[in-house]
Order: sequence, then structure tokens, then C-alpha cells
Amino acid sequence: MQKRATQHPHRKTFTLTQQTLTGLVMVGSLAAQPAAADNTAQAKRSQQTFHISGGTLSHALSQFAGSAGIVLSADARLTDGKASRGLNGQFSVAEGLSALLAGSGLTYQHTANGSVLVAQAPKPVENLSQAEPTSLPAVKVSGKAVYANDKVGGNDPYNSNYHRKNASSATKTDTPIMETPFSIKVLPQQVLRDQQVVSIRDSLRNVAGVIPLATSQNVADTFISRGFANNTGVYRDGYSFYDQVACCPTGLRETANVERIEFLKGPASILFGRAQPGGIINLVTKQPLATPYYSLQQQIGSYDFYRTTLDATGPLTSDDTLLYRFNMAYQDAGSFREFVKSDRVFVAPKLRWNISPRTQVTLDLEYMHNEDTPDIGNVPLALNPTGNKPSSMPINRNIGEEWSTLKSDRVLVGLDWSHQFNDNWTLHHRFNTERFENKFVGVYSSAASPDGTVQRGLFNVDPSEAERYSSILDLTGKFETWGIKHTLLAGGDYFSSDESTIENDFPPGGQLSASNIFNPSHQSQLPQVGDDIYHEDYSIEWYGLYLQDQIELPYNIHVLGGFRYDNAEVRDNLLDGIVTSQDDKISPRGGLVWHPVSWLSLYGSYTENFGAANGQQSSDGTFLPSQTAQQWEAGLKTEFWNGRFTSTFAYFDLTRQNQKTTDPASPTRAILIGEAQSRGVEFETTGELLPGWKIITAYAYTPFAEVTKGNEFSFPKVGTRFHGVPEHSGSVWSTYEVQGGNFKGLSFGAGMAAVGERVGNNANTYTVPGYATVNLMGRYAWNVGRTRVSAQLNVDNLLDKTYALGTNGGNHIPFGAPLTFMGSLRVEY
Repeated sequence: MQKRATQHPHRKTFTLTQQTLTGLVMVGSLAAQPAAADNTAQAKRSQQTFHISGGTLSHALSQFAGSAGIVLSADARLTDGKASRGLNGQFSVAEGLSALLAGSGLTYQHTANGSVLVAQAPKPVENLSQAEPTSLPAVKVSGKAVYANDKVGGNDPYNSNYHRKNASSATKTDTPIMETPFSIKVLPQQVLRDQQVVSIRDSLRNVAGVIPLATSQNVADTFISRGFANNTGVYRDGYSFYDQVACCPTGLRETANVERIEFLKGPASILFGRAQPGGIINLVTKQPLATPYYSLQQQIGSYDFYRTTLDATGPLTSDDTLLYRFNMAYQDAGSFREFVKSDRVFVAPKLRWNISPRTQVTLDLEYMHNEDTPDIGNVPLALNPTGNKPSSMPINRNIGEEWSTLKSDRVLVGLDWSHQFNDNWTLHHRFNTERFENKFVGVYSSAASPDGTVQRGLFNVDPSEAERYSSILDLTGKFETWGIKHTLLAGGDYFSSDESTIENDFPPGGQLSASNIFNPSHQSQLPQVGDDIYHEDYSIEWYGLYLQDQIELPYNIHVLGGFRYDNAEVRDNLLDGIVTSQDDKISPRGGLVWHPVSWLSLYGSYTENFGAANGQQSSDGTFLPSQTAQQWEAGLKTEFWNGRFTSTFAYFDLTRQNQKTTDPASPTRAILIGEAQSRGVEFETTGELLPGWKIITAYAYTPFAEVTKGNEFSFPKVGTRFHGVPEHSGSVWSTYEVQGGNFKGLSFGAGMAAVGERVGNNANTYTVPGYATVNLMGRYAWNVGRTRVSAQLNVDNLLDKTYALGTNGGNHIPFGAPLTFMGSLRVEY
């Protein structure tokens, strides 16, 4: 059984195998192993040409060993925090190693079996005969470096792996995925780079059962997971963004400072508070590093897309007490859709103070300014002659107006500190506050008549404001009782949001001239704002307490159990004065994992969910109780080739209660007899099949996703399928990087994403055809002195298919992008 060690934010940990030798970095070439001794002896005598970029010492040694064809080992504790200036020119193995290790306090020696061992240089002593040996026993290994961020807490920018052995979002502890009784998908930085992901939506095609959900203005990160729509499921480092206010979505999230994306499937209330039952997206941000790293990237794409990003990190003091990270993005983009464009500025500095090896404090800041022309989408309910499909129309058509605009400003400030009492107990506290302001002039439309005519209206939000506060305190401890190991998590969180919306109407009645989806007409000027005012103040406040224990039993059995208590309050002054809703709930969850052999885990779990508020809809004018959900999940996970290739197969049965349905005694009010359920299977793989050949796949089969309880007035009606949920969906993406020879530095990849036919609205009156898109990637990287330069080209929707990206359950279906090119030039140092 693999032994896990406590990690510090500034300390790397390396793993040789699943069973032994935590702390050993492996570098070299798989091809070199059969004749390592002969190759090493020959390399000693001959010179070779090396082009190795500067960076971490472990990365430089890995590149050197692969190029030289030698087998080399080094204790990760020796190379941790050390930098290399790189190597360029003609060198023998001895000369190259001496140059790379110069000034590091390390040396090397050739072992009897032909490998090379890096060790601490001996300190001068008066009597050499009394000097203690400092080198480790020689270990003959080969392969590629095992990076620190294969485990939670690592952040090495040169890590090119697709897989991650550990994840934090499912348990809030550094837990191997093979020992986690829930389905979780991790998208590391290399996947995001290879696919040139610039928005959360771009990444969702890699996750089984997750479909982008269209909003009528297409300005929010919304999605469907395991059948259920989710507009509040995006988290940042474990705390909620809650990207929905009373009037409108609050914008798209930036990915420039995102290190990896973790997607936890199913209910997540026990650790994250009120959430939709299908799952959450947790954006894990980049952290300050002790080793200097700088990256500048320029992207240019189709439809006037321009994006510049900067990433810089390193120490501010010679003893690494103060570390910084600075991320920046500027984006100016057009669209294949008429009138649609966006302009974004994003700045994210971060400062870490390493008070001691056991205590760290991090100050975090984000600022983002967006100015967008919202995309109203197309109106599909002018059906074709078959009566159940949207009519054909040009995908660039927009029945909105060029003067529509959404301006938003966000400021986020966070303080994150942790203290490790000893090797087993850690206290971690995070506090975040976020303020945003929206100004929104938008166009909305009715359904289309048979001839394509639509009625249009206007709204003017000026402004919509919110102040949000989050505080999370966790105590994590490891201990044993009667020889049984425990990992205990005890914690609590608090979240509040105060929101205010003022909307001015447009006379008469907010109406705009009618248009037609087949022959649209536009108004060149924005009408004058009227005096009618809609004003809403809305506040949310909740706190939660949770306890979780992960237990290691004999025979490789892992048990997880825990519960959470939530207390939530909602206040709204929109309708009949100030109305308050207050709910509380205890949500349990438990799971069991059997890890009979190193490559296989079998698991099962049960979890409950405390969901969204239903709003003021009951017959007496008060709020209805909040939605709840339960999920059963079972499956298996595999891990081959020392964890380089992993897969997960999961079956789930997810039910949400407290669905609102119409009150027969009061058609304008609602009662709680509704229920919805989804069942299905998901299969995912991630990793490296052969050196340089990486792959990530996802497939979901969701045969059942429908309303199961209601009454004669229910909408959606009992038996109707959830809108936007296909029975079949999946994707595959694979890349190969040439490992040596004249074409070293060349990478290429290809993939496909497919989504089956879906019903388009809650009434199930029409369907949206399925689609499949083909995507390509090519990249070449080379060294210029100590700088690494890479040029990349991505082609999305290679076959130029016309397809609907998703539905919003009503009138609008935004189309996906046609054939699109994205080029980039990245410089790293």
C-alpha cells in the first residue's frame, strides 16, 4: 500500500512506485534501460549537442538524461527548490552533469550497474577517513520525471502529464483517486494547453455526462451534469462563486490563473454547501513557486480573436520567505455571430509568506473587467415541415441589436493561511470577499410564430450589484486507533451575498419592433429609457458544519463516512414586502472502496444534497422549502503503468425532490410534490499509453432523465425528459510528442466530441439534432538559449459542421462555432 507523506506548499514530493521509496525522482529514457551500462560508458567518452532550457533542476536533469541516453536517479529532497540555468552546446555526460549541478551543492557518481546517481556533495572534513557517506544506494531506474503536482499541492509548470493520482475536491484532503468512493475528473494544465482552453465551457467536452447549457444571452458558465441543469456550480479553490443573481447571470469566469479543473460528479453539499445535485466544477488556481518561471503567450484566432496572457512567479527574498505569482490576460474577440464581441481585462496577483516550514499565509487578488455584446441566440420554435425540428437558418443570424451591452467589474480579495501543528495535524482557513457590478442593456424575444415572426422586448439593468463573503475553516488530522488509520476532517463554512438590482423599463411597456428570424429587421438606436423602475433586494446567508472520517481497514478496504449540518436563510423584498425563508438540514454521505490489487478499486457510495431555494411560491405567500437530492453510485477504477493511465466506470442513480408544481387551488402558486430522477453510466480514461502518447476519453449513457412525480398542473409534466440531456455523449482526445531525433519537440493531436439528439424544451415539443465535431492540434517547441519557445495551431470543427451547442429549455438555441483556427506563440523561461 502506498504511503502518503504530508506536503508543504513549497516542498515537492516524488514517487517511485506505489509501494516504496517516496521521495525519489526518476529521469531518463525507457529506451535506454536494456543497455544502460553500455550507453553510459560510451556517453562518458563522446560529446553530444544539448539544448536544455532553464527551469527547475529536476526538469533539466530529466531532459539531460533523456537526451544522453543514460539512467539517472536523484533524491527529490536534494533537487527541491533548486534551479538550473540550462545547457546549450557540445558536452560529454561528465561535462554536462557538472555544468547542470554547478552551484547546487550536489555532485554525481557512476554506479557499478552503469547508472548515474546524484547526491549531496560531501562537506570538507579534516579527517577524510571519518567522513560519513552521503549518497543513497544506487537504484537503477528509467522513465520520465514524476512531478510534484501529480499529487495535490504541486504546481510545476513543466509537468506535461495528463493524469493526476490525487484530487482534493471530493474529500478536501490529499486523497488518491483510487481510494475515493466518488467519481471525479481532473483536467490538468497540459490538457488545457493542448486544447487551448480559454473558457470553462471549452473544457467540458472532456468530462463524461457534462453538457454546456445555453443561456438566452450566452454570458454565464452554466452546464448540465448527470441530467440536471446547474447555474451555480462553479467554485474557486473550494469556495462558491454563486454565479447567479436575482436578475441575471453574472458573467463568464477567466482561466488564465487556473492550474487544473476538478469536476466532482453528483451531490457535493457535504463539503461545499448548497449546490445543484449533478456536480460542481472546482477551479484550482496557480500558486507561487520558489523556482522562477515566466511565460508569455499570444493567441490569434478566427473571427478577430486576440488574447495575450502572462504568467510570472518566483521568490522575492533570497531565503524564499516571500513568493509571488502574477497572472494577466487581455482578450479582444469577435464572433461568427452578428454583432457579438467581447473585451476583457484580467489581473490576478498572489503573494505567499512562508512564515516557517509549517506556517504559510497567502494573499490573493483578482480583478476582471468585461464588456460584451450579449448573444440572444436563435429562436427555434418556427419548426420545419416535420414539426419537431428547428428550421434551418444562417448560424450567424442575430435577432438582437448591436447596441446591446453587458459591462461588468469584479474584484476578489482572498486570505488563505495554514498551520501544521505536527506531521499529522493541520489547520487551514480561507476567507474571500467578492464585489461585482453589472450594467446590462439586453433584448429578449418571444417564441416564433409559424412564419418566423418574433416579438421583442428590452430591459435595462443599471446597476446590478452584489457583495459576497466566504469563510472556510478546516482541521485535518491523521491518527491510529487499535492499528486502524484515520484521516479526520472537521470544519465549517459561512457564505453570504447581498444583491441589489434596479431595472428601468422602456416605453411603451418595454417593447421593441418585431422581427423575423428568416428576414430580421434592426433598430439602429437604443430607445430612451423610461421611468418605470423594478427594484429588488435579495440576500442569501448560510453556514454549515461538517465532519468526515476516512478509515483504512485491513485487506485494503477504505471506508469514508461523514455528515453536514446546513442552516440557510433567503430574504427577498420583490413581491409582498420582505419575505424570509429559513431552512436547515443534516446531509449524510458514506462510501466504501476495496483496493484488492494495485491496479483495481471497487467502490460504492451514498450521498445526500441540500439544494437551491425554490423561491416565494407557496399559497400563503412564503418561500417553499429548498430542494433536496440523494444519489447512489457504484463503480470501479483502474490504474496501470505506475499510475500513468487511469480509468473510471460509474453507475449512478440520482433523485431530486421538492420540485415545484402548480397548486390546483391557486394557479399562481406552487406546492412541493414534484420529483425528478436520472440514471446512467459513465466511462472515462486519462493518461499515457506509451512514452509521448497521451489520451483522455469520456462517454456517458443516460437512458433515464425525466420528471417522475407531479400533478395534472405540473410543468414539466410527469414522464417528460429533461431538456438538453442526450442519451449518448462522449469525446476522445489524443496527442503524441516525438521523443527524440531530428523531430524532437514536435507534437500533434486529434480528437472528436459527440452529443446525441436531445429534447429542446421542458414540454418536449421538439428535438435538437445530435452532432460530432473533429478537432486537430499541432505544436513545435524549441530552445533559444535558456528560453523555450513553442508555436501551436488548433483547428476546431474541422469538417465545419452546423450544430446546436445546447438549449435553455425555451425559445433559444445558440449554435456552436463553425470551422475555427487558433494559433499561439508561447515563450517560457
